[in-house]
Amino acid sequence: MHEEKRNNIQEEKRVTTNGGSRFVYVLIGLGLGAIGGLMAALLVDKQPRELRERSGKSLDYLKRQAGKLRQTVEVILQEGKKLMPCKRSDSVVHSTEAEKQAYQEDRRENLGG
Repeated sequence: MHEEKRNNIQEEKRVTTNGGSRFVYVLIGLGLGAIGGLMAALLVDKQPRELRERSGKSLDYLKRQAGKLRQTVEVILQEGKKLMPCKRSDSVVHSTEAEKQAYQEDRRENLGG
């Protein structure tokens, strides 16, 4: 009987020790999880900031390139206007008169008149 009490006491100590050690493991796990969460939050905050800076630089570059392209197109248009022999309004008038004549000729042929 005396030995049974001794075994019961040893089992109670094991249960208490296991329960106590489980609590310590839970606390250690919570601490590590909190540290990991804070580190992840800092990394996530840093990445969008860097992305915004890079995209801002890219937009500035694209704006500069668009400005250069616009200037080049303006120069090309000015040179093209110098090379054109007639004014646009004259060519529109001539093409409208030619269309009228073609329409009248087509009408005469189809109507027999």
